[in-house]
Amino acid sequence: MEEMIRKQVYIEPRQERLLKERARRYRVTEADLIRQAIDRGLERTALSIPDPETWKAFKRRVAPKKGDPARSVRRWARDELYTR
Repeated sequence: MEEMIRKQVYIEPRQERLLKERARRYRVTEADLIRQAIDRGLERTALSIPDPETWKAFKRRVAPKKGDPARSVRRWARDELYTR
């Protein structure tokens, strides 16, 4: 068996009831259900976390363009948009 690390968490009474009921239904331990739920939650959120190296490369590409005066000088006025 893989080495386990003990954690202590507080759960709501509703969660306690559901945990006990599902552990009985699936014939597994409550701890196993908790570990599975943690794995599923972490896998789901892993997709939304950007890769740090990709983000750094993106910032390097965009940063030089931010200060480019040719890009920041507007050659039209807002009112012109409404007169067309």
